[in-house]
Amino acid sequence: MIKNQWYVISGGPSSGKTTLINELAARGYKTAGEAARFLIEQKIGEGKSVEDIQNTNEFQKEVLDLQLRNEKNAPKDKIVFFDRAIPDGLAYCQFQKLNVPEYASLDLRGRYKKIFFCQQLSVDKDGIRIESDKSARELSRLIWQAYDDLGYEIINLPAAPTPDNRIKTVISEIKNHKFGEV
Repeated sequence: MIKNQWYVISGGPSSGKTTLINELAARGYKTAGEAARFLIEQKIGEGKSVEDIQNTNEFQKEVLDLQLRNEKNAPKDKIVFFDRAIPDGLAYCQFQKLNVPEYASLDLRGRYKKIFFCQQLSVDKDGIRIESDKSARELSRLIWQAYDDLGYEIINLPAAPTPDNRIKTVISEIKNHKFGEV
């Protein structure tokens, strides 16, 4: 039984996750930003390049540590939307052929109520997002598979030019999901 009210907004790079998270925050919901993006922006500010940062075991371990801290600090009795969660990191490690042994010790089943999966839009390179459309599609597949392998209910959010329909789906799903349900 899941003992929190945590939901995940996930999907491949440039799928509209952050836009959706920002819209949920604007509507008064508690949100937690993407750990990887936060760390990348911080390291770029220190003069490092995205290419030097992303594809390393050390970086993925930092992302995991930050995500664990975010979860530790998240209230269990309030709805919280995470922009990505720990299984996303597993998919990135798989994609980048990295081995971060700290993932193996985690019980990742039943941590989140539901996963809202944003289907891919075309990649909008923004200085942090460096993947090609092909890489983004593969990452999207691996992320979906990571959550599916862990037994999560995944709600598909089709690609859309605005977040309106996605927001309606998310709000409808959380209103139908009572606290304490599996």
